[in-house]
Amino acid sequence: MWSLAWPWALLALPLPWIARVLLPKARGLSEAGLRVPTLSNFETLRDRSDAEQLLNWRFWVAVVAWLLLVLAAARPERIGDELEVPVSGRNLMLAVDLSGSMDQKDFELGNRRVDRLTATKAVASDFISRREGDRIGLILFGERAYLQVPLTLDRETVKVLLLEAFIGLAGEKTAIGDAITLAVRRVHEQPEDVGDQVLVLLTDGANTAGEVDPIKGAELAQQVGLRIYTIGIGAEQLEVASLIGGRRRINPSADLDEETLTQIAELTGGRYFRATDTASLQDIYRLVDELEPVEEPESGFRPVKSLFYWPLGGAFALVLMMCAISVLQRLLQRRPAEVSASAR
Repeated sequence: MWSLAWPWALLALPLPWIARVLLPKARGLSEAGLRVPTLSNFETLRDRSDAEQLLNWRFWVAVVAWLLLVLAAARPERIGDELEVPVSGRNLMLAVDLSGSMDQKDFELGNRRVDRLTATKAVASDFISRREGDRIGLILFGERAYLQVPLTLDRETVKVLLLEAFIGLAGEKTAIGDAITLAVRRVHEQPEDVGDQVLVLLTDGANTAGEVDPIKGAELAQQVGLRIYTIGIGAEQLEVASLIGGRRRINPSADLDEETLTQIAELTGGRYFRATDTASLQDIYRLVDELEPVEEPESGFRPVKSLFYWPLGGAFALVLMMCAISVLQRLLQRRPAEVSASAR
């Protein structure tokens, strides 16, 4: 379907005629007559009928150019078929731990051992791709918490900036309370009629930095209606080489404060999950999908493509053509005069 974004611009069509009627006519210039015995030396003159035809030709080209300019000003558009766009109205914040302990290589991805952050990036990216219709924000925290991406419908940008994050970017320690408080602040800035507010917080340790206690942050989240799902990441046991030979088993997640993470989730109406490997981490994000389902398509959307540049380009092309013809005619008129002068 075709339409005009600014149809009122068509009111400018009669402006040249109005100007011709209302403005005073230019005074004619009186030309002196010259009697000569022959016109052989005035080859540049043309028959008046030819001049009138040329005038008429230019007039109609100018009319077409003006019509194209006015049409471009009206901004013609092509409106596509209606598309169904899911809009849930949910604000979904992701908080990812970038502390030094996330460098522990106790996860597997594609039959190779990787660190916790690499596994988190892979699983969380798939999760982001599935959240169509949600406004997604990204918080990265370590010794401090930073808002890497504000709430947006642009899921690709969120994924790119998540994949670009690296361990130690926000410091070596863990400020869980500051990350929660930053999410609360962003939620508090949203309009009151917004939908559900959700924070998915992933960490592998305990709160060792920051200015806000995690439980205090959870209480603030409860007041603004922010539901928090906490994920504790890290294997329960890992074989490492012993100093006296052989191998021994250790618990790489000994510093994980599951009690605090559980309290945070319960205070805000969320849940605490434990991810010990890549498969369990994937299951957790799928479970969050079920707990916070993506809405079905609700509202219609028609893509609009602006086409003003076609009539605008046509008008400029006609004007350039008229200028080029005028220059060419002047050159052709000068050439016979120059030939005649050289013959003398």
